Amino acid sequence: MNAFVPHDFTDKRLIAEFGFDAQEIAQATLDLAAEEIGLKDWTPTAEDITAFERVHELESLNEDMLKTDNFRNLLVSQAADMRVVLLLIAGCVVMMRRVKDTEAKAAQRRLAIEAAHIYAPLAHKLGLYKLKSELEDLSLKYLETEAYYMIKEALNATKKSRDAYIENFLAPIHQMLQEAGLRYHMKGRTKSIHSIWQKMKKQKCGFEKVYDLFAIRIILDSAPAKEVAECWKVFSLITNKYESNLKRLRDWVTVPKSNGYESLHVTVLGPENKWVEVQIRTERMDEVAEHGLAAHWRYKGVKSSEGGVDSWLAGIRTALEEGRDPHVDDNEGLKENSIYVFTPKGDLFKLPVGSTVLDFAYLIHSKVGNRCVGGIVDGKNVPLRQVLTSGQRVEVLLSNNQQPRLEWLNIVVSGHAKSKIRQSLREIKSRDSAMGKEVLERKLKNRKLEWDESILNQLIKKLYYKEAGDFFADILENKIDLNATLDTYVELQKREAGVAERAEAKSAEEFNFREVVEPITSASDDVLVIDRNLKGVEFQMARCCHPRLWRRRLWFCLRVRWYQDSPRNMPQCARHALAFPLSHRQSTMGRQRRQHLPHHAACGGTR
Repeated sequence: MNAFVPHDFTDKRLIAEFGFDAQEIAQATLDLAAEEIGLKDWTPTAEDITAFERVHELESLNEDMLKTDNFRNLLVSQAADMRVVLLLIAGCVVMMRRVKDTEAKAAQRRLAIEAAHIYAPLAHKLGLYKLKSELEDLSLKYLETEAYYMIKEALNATKKSRDAYIENFLAPIHQMLQEAGLRYHMKGRTKSIHSIWQKMKKQKCGFEKVYDLFAIRIILDSAPAKEVAECWKVFSLITNKYESNLKRLRDWVTVPKSNGYESLHVTVLGPENKWVEVQIRTERMDEVAEHGLAAHWRYKGVKSSEGGVDSWLAGIRTALEEGRDPHVDDNEGLKENSIYVFTPKGDLFKLPVGSTVLDFAYLIHSKVGNRCVGGIVDGKNVPLRQVLTSGQRVEVLLSNNQQPRLEWLNIVVSGHAKSKIRQSLREIKSRDSAMGKEVLERKLKNRKLEWDESILNQLIKKLYYKEAGDFFADILENKIDLNATLDTYVELQKREAGVAERAEAKSAEEFNFREVVEPITSASDDVLVIDRNLKGVEFQMARCCHPRLWRRRLWFCLRVRWYQDSPRNMPQCARHALAFPLSHRQSTMGRQRRQHLPHHAACGGTR
């Protein structure tokens, strides 16, 4: 195996646009990952290097694609090792810190979009809160420069008054906490420039109208058994002094968040009628929160991803907290329920795992799916049953002569595709039925016969069709001898009218029994004899056949459990064939004789 070269994992294309040294960027990335993330003593494998290359290739897509949740999930799914994601975040931070004065403005904008929509949300999921805030502020600085500097200058201009307000607000709280005998310390935190800008856009107001520019944290030094009680005690003291807004009360002390975050948030009306957010927590809770477990992105507009990505990233966060090596062998935990594939134009679509080209075609449009005959995946022709994987570029091949088939239901896996196929099959059946009915009507008119619904229903039943639609569809496809069918129709009409001719009855004296030749079988033949001595085998009369004792033959079939009275009178029976010969009993006018039946048709379903 070749030795690892540090710059192998960097985005060489982007680095070249900025004119940086790839080796220097790579070393700075490794240093940042070790110092600020805790990723030490790791050498990427060949598989990891391939994952970096796939990610950098995906990042070269259009800007609108980078802003989607699906793209972020696709990017993470391409990582063979979770440490690949950590190194990508570190690399993005290093690059963002160095492109302030670059002349490559297009590349700077591209990098800022990646930071804002891909790596900042991932950093916050992983508990890297400081890196997340830095990426958001820097991306705002490069993408909306005027807004960034406007907010920054306003914060600097109001810093003295803000500090004075905080001191005035905290003075009575200090006194109350000391009198209550609590051990604590307090700190104020000015919200990030990016966070303030988001509030301004959401509330559609100027900087001066944003009142919650900072938050107060009261951190208690409490014993584990007294944590909850002392947090609520502080809450009671503060709300006795200042009016509270209970609609904005957040109790994550009694019931912590699913990610482990614990804190008690309350918003109170301070001096000068300004709303102030107060966060109450213990030293232990604050340590967890500082490691980023407070996933504020969940209620600030960044949606959580689905499936395995969320739990996988949560596993990294836990490993970092506990000081363990953040690695999961064989990519365990990253078992997505979805895949992400591209159209030839670069649009990204989400599909269930195991989806085929046909699933993708129906996701594009039902008309595309109905005409699909195959596809081109990453430049190679594939059949419509080809299974897709994340990151592939798929083009659907169409034919005007193609139409949905029943077996397609076994090819697709998505519920959407199955529903569309069933709908199309129903439409095709309805269309063929109507056309077949028109054919029959024309034939009846040609023979100057009247359409009689009652006679037609008898005819359909006589030909063993369960539904009239199937009968008419078979007429259209020439699966029925239409002339013979019309003859049967005429006979039924005559019988209904009572003018049908009766066949002349033959005298029993003229009846001659056929000589039956005993079958010659060997011990190795696969033969089954059915008689009164047969035990341990169950058989019964099939509902589709109604043999009579005076008929010439009576056939038994164990494999499909049916009786047949005559192959001439059972056209439906000829559709199925058995794979081995059977022996049977022939009943003729009460006399039983043995006869070997070499291969015959079967009617009914298998057991």
